[in-house]
Amino acid sequence: MDFHQHFSSIDWLVVIAYLSLTTLVGHLLKGSQSTIKDFFLGGRSLPWPAVSGSIIATEISGVTFIGVPGMIYAAGGDFTYLQWGIGSIIARVLVGIYFVRVFYEREIYSPYDYMGHRLGEGAKRLATIIFQVGGILGQSVRVLVAALALKVVTPLDFHHCIWIIGMFAVGWTLMGGMRTVIWTDVMQFFLFVGAGLFSLFWIIGELEGGWTQMTEVAGGAGKFNFLNLTSDPAVGFTLWVAIIAVPFQNLSAFGVDQLNAQRMFCCRNAGDARKAMIASSGALLLTLLMLLVGAALFAYYEPMRISGTEPTIFSEDTDSVFPVWIVTELPTGLRGLILAGIFAAAISSLDSILAALSQTTLGLLKPRTGKDAEKQRLFMSRILVLIWGILLSAFAVELDSLRGKVNVVVLAFGMISYTTGPMLGMFLASLLTPRVRVTGLSIGFILSFILVASLRPDFYQILINYDVISFEDALRWSFLEDRGGKLASVINTVWAWPVTVFITWGFGVILPRKKD
Repeated sequence: MDFHQHFSSIDWLVVIAYLSLTTLVGHLLKGSQSTIKDFFLGGRSLPWPAVSGSIIATEISGVTFIGVPGMIYAAGGDFTYLQWGIGSIIARVLVGIYFVRVFYEREIYSPYDYMGHRLGEGAKRLATIIFQVGGILGQSVRVLVAALALKVVTPLDFHHCIWIIGMFAVGWTLMGGMRTVIWTDVMQFFLFVGAGLFSLFWIIGELEGGWTQMTEVAGGAGKFNFLNLTSDPAVGFTLWVAIIAVPFQNLSAFGVDQLNAQRMFCCRNAGDARKAMIASSGALLLTLLMLLVGAALFAYYEPMRISGTEPTIFSEDTDSVFPVWIVTELPTGLRGLILAGIFAAAISSLDSILAALSQTTLGLLKPRTGKDAEKQRLFMSRILVLIWGILLSAFAVELDSLRGKVNVVVLAFGMISYTTGPMLGMFLASLLTPRVRVTGLSIGFILSFILVASLRPDFYQILINYDVISFEDALRWSFLEDRGGKLASVINTVWAWPVTVFITWGFGVILPRKKD
């Protein structure tokens, strides 16, 4: 079905108007862009509520806004994802209290600068490379999500949609650096809250039995199950994962990953950065909201499933459920506004990672000296934004082969599993055991990467798609099993988060530096 036929010229005008307004606001609030500090840290002058809103908007993005309702709608989907909020809050508090303090002890631009001061330039280079690998793997999924929404409303090829989103992200980043990124994030935050609430109440209003019907239909299908106490290592959304593994992942994501850490560095002082990080725990309320939207959509489409008139695309790709509902059920103008928010949020998340990738890459280059050194570095940072934008979009095109085989939320967390543990392991080594050797940390990272690759089906699926290996080879060389003709994990990679922390850190400790 060509859903884009439901998207009118008025809807497109709303999309264009919103994106134009966001761009204008970002331009007006960009401030001075004369130095690297202005471009990458917003001059360290941004208020903490704006920084906190930016962290939330980046965390939620299109992955949660589209992927979470699709995850709930899918067979077996339920609220167990919310359990991870326990570990997330623990991690944010620890980052706010302990990590922020050491970051603000000196003038640095990233956690990798801190590692460089403690362990040497080799550690800084290694940490930066690990971050860049993780950034490409994890953030390319966000490009897929935004392109999915764009594909629903246009007749464009899916790969063309990816490149369009990437082009907008590059433009927003070049316009005003981190100051523009944060203030446009704040706009997305408010639109997300409004769009989520509006969608939920609209769907409930369309059900004859309202809230009662929603709770009965979704509850009867087990959608409201919250606690999962299973000890099956293949299941990711369990209480044990939430309290054991998730804190490690979130410590890395919010305290060591430059995507979020860069926002903390934009605050006026350590106290403001601490407030911004801890207050960002409010993202869990937005996650809960989108879980409710997914449950409501399940109840809304129940009659179609029973009668066999459910859109075919839902059985092929449940991530399309929310965008399709927006396009086909909402009135003209409103659907344009909500989809504009999805586009803008995805672009905003992407310009965040582009700024972070550019800054960390620039940090690896030899500092220029002389009269025009600052201008030259600023020019180089913009070139790097463009280069990383192209690379990120290109990798998203390659990841398209996995679309439909796995939910985007699961895919996003899976991709970051390759680097989450090693990043935190390196930071803990620099903080607590500064005499570790970079060679040991490098060995630990390589072993960690191989371990995660052996646990995840996506790595082997890409190799199969390119005829590098066969399906049987993948089963023979990995910890995977054949489940209905598809590769499936025997051990969920969430357990690799704490394990790879200690593998990386441990090899660094085993091979300490010689005493000076």
